[in-house]
Amino acid sequence: MSRSYTIRTYGCQMNVHDSERMAGLLEAAGYTRVPPDRTDDADVVVFNTCAVRENADNRLYGNLGHLRPAKTSRPGMQIAVGGCLAQKDRAEIVRRAPWVDVVFGTHNVHALPVLLERARHNAAAQVEIAESLEVFPSTLPARRESVYAGWVSISVGCNNTCTFCIVPALRGKERDRRPEDVLAEVRALAADGVLEVTLLGQNVNAYGVESGDRGAFAKLLRACGDVPGLERVRFTSPHPRDFTSDVIAAMAETPNACPQLHMPLQSGSDDVLRRMRRSYRSRRYLGILDEVRASIPDAAITTDIIVGFPGETEDDFAATLDVVREARFSSAFTFQYSPRPGTPAATLPDQLPKAVVQERYERLVAVQEEISWAGNRAQEGRVVEVLVAAGEGRKDSETRRLSGRARDGRLVHFAPGDAAVRPGDVVEVEIGYGAPHHLVADGPLRSHRRTRAGDLHEAGTRPGGTPTGLGLPGFGAPAPAPAAAGACGVEAT
Repeated sequence: MSRSYTIRTYGCQMNVHDSERMAGLLEAAGYTRVPPDRTDDADVVVFNTCAVRENADNRLYGNLGHLRPAKTSRPGMQIAVGGCLAQKDRAEIVRRAPWVDVVFGTHNVHALPVLLERARHNAAAQVEIAESLEVFPSTLPARRESVYAGWVSISVGCNNTCTFCIVPALRGKERDRRPEDVLAEVRALAADGVLEVTLLGQNVNAYGVESGDRGAFAKLLRACGDVPGLERVRFTSPHPRDFTSDVIAAMAETPNACPQLHMPLQSGSDDVLRRMRRSYRSRRYLGILDEVRASIPDAAITTDIIVGFPGETEDDFAATLDVVREARFSSAFTFQYSPRPGTPAATLPDQLPKAVVQERYERLVAVQEEISWAGNRAQEGRVVEVLVAAGEGRKDSETRRLSGRARDGRLVHFAPGDAAVRPGDVVEVEIGYGAPHHLVADGPLRSHRRTRAGDLHEAGTRPGGTPTGLGLPGFGAPAPAPAAAGACGVEAT
């Protein structure tokens, strides 16, 4: 009898990418998928974990505790834990939750089906953590969640030494995929109906470090512009230290490169950036934004900011607010600093009281909210192209609004009227109202283009009758897996 599985994913885009590979491996091994909201009914439950956020450990062990009664009542049920927290905690997971069957790390995603079978055969927990990358996860089969948008990994790991970040210790040193392999995957996705790809890496604009080609990322962006059928290209995340003018030129001159840039700031204080080991200063960061906007005037720029880093003074925080006001980000992901065991910052002196961090965080959010709202109000009256999404944002039953993303990444809620609009279709709408976090278009559609991606989403299949999200031409069979083979990825910086 076929066994069922479900995967619960936490953390960054690379974890989503890795989960798609885990799903592809399991389905290639004969498992069938059940939705995450039916976790208790699945024969195999996989947690793909993150170690970056505060309380990641508590969340995992809370979820494992919730599953314990189901596991007790169904002895054949299996629970597997992978990802960054598994790479960090290893056998500690089985010690704290002895009902877990499999623990695997960031470098051996490919081993999941084998470890599950071995745990069943041996009736004992299997803990296997590889220490280095030998097989890119992108070579594994995939069950993709979307037929119109796809993640494409161009590099894995990180060579930076930011004092707040544990990712390099868990994901390894930076390794680049060959450009021809990346482009083969992009072409396969476009041939399969995908309209948008996002190039993934911990530091995408350091791509080429292994080959010594500092212009490799700009060349890759331009090459994506020549892929037939590919309408949108995004990337995340670049590091300000490595951001060069050739990348900006490639963004401006490649028709399908989206006018969007997500570039982490982390702090506007040069003293804090120095303690973070971020290797750039605020003037350098703002200079990059000026150059981007000179070449791409309508670019929407987003960022990450950490509040309350150890030793942050009120003057340091004021410098962050000054940079935020000058940068005019369309939105920002803001975080309160929390020490992560194993990072240098966790042992720094002058850890700030929670109340101080919270108060500064609220001030930053208020400033950014005002900027975001002003930027979105400036979109009112513009006609924008929207790639319609499935399950993103709200769907108001009263107004029958659907949602999607504009080319600059802004979330748009729109009224389809009587048009039969499907996820994967492309519409043009006039923005009537800019809210702080989204745009609203309640007027009639300016245009509606039915796409092959929309056809496939509606039918729930890929060409040839393959269930939605399964595999890619040329990527359908897993490579032989040596004992130390694995994969690594990214967490948001």
